[in-house]
Amino acid sequence: MAAMRLSSPAFAAGGRIPERHSCDGADLSPPLSWTGAPAGTRSFVLVCEDPDAPAGTWYHWAVFDIPADQTSLPEGLAKAEKVGRLRQAINDFRKPGWGGPCPPKGHGTHHYRFRLLALSVASLPLGAKAGCREVVAAAEPHVLAGTELVGTYSR
Repeated sequence: MAAMRLSSPAFAAGGRIPERHSCDGADLSPPLSWTGAPAGTRSFVLVCEDPDAPAGTWYHWAVFDIPADQTSLPEGLAKAEKVGRLRQAINDFRKPGWGGPCPPKGHGTHHYRFRLLALSVASLPLGAKAGCREVVAAAEPHVLAGTELVGTYSR
């Protein structure tokens, strides 16, 4: 079986994330799709983090309890803790859902890591208002496979 792969029609791997997905534009989450989940996958977690942030890794997004039969996320997912069967964590902007790239002006190019994890559990036992770091920590013991897509942005 092929390894898991994560892609976006909005930007190529290593390419610039369009302004519409940033704080300079409409701040919509980018559309994403994936293939190659391993057998035994019961759910997915998607996390977006910026390791180039001045204060250390900044979490922009975490979506969890993504059903195993789902293979994509649409552009502009609602900024709510629950969207259908999906749950979204509180990002480092202290809001649920997507918080687009918004690096300090003149801080150079930042790399946004979109990480997709296939999990052996159907849901994570997290309460309301869970943060992105809590989602990552709760997911780690259950990871079957993972992949990532990196996009860049600068202001």
